[in-house]
Amino acid sequence: MKIVDNNEFRSEIESGITVVDFFATWCGPCKMLAPVLEGLSGEMEGKANFIKVDIDQSLDLANEFKIASVPTMLIFKDGQKVEQLVGFLPKEKIQQAIEANL
Repeated sequence: MKIVDNNEFRSEIESGITVVDFFATWCGPCKMLAPVLEGLSGEMEGKANFIKVDIDQSLDLANEFKIASVPTMLIFKDGQKVEQLVGFLPKEKIQQAIEANL
C-alpha cells in the first residue's frame, strides 16, 4: 500500500472510493491492521483505492481530519469523507463499510 503525504493526498482521494489508513510506525494495532488492509486492497482492486498516511510525517492531514487515535480509517467518495472507522477492526467490518459506499 502506498504511503502518501500532504502533496499527493488530494489527488489520491479525488475520484472513486479511497480508504485512507492513518497510522503511526510506533502503533501496535496499526501493525496488526496493515496485513488486513493489504488483503482487502488486493480483493477490492478496481472497486476501491487504499492508501496510508503516517500521522507523524503528515501532521497537517492528521489535524485537518481530527485524527485523535490510530489506527483511524477514513473512507472518501469522490473527495468527500463518507465514513470513519477507529481502532483495529475485523476485515469483514471494514469491507462492509467500504461496500456500503460503493
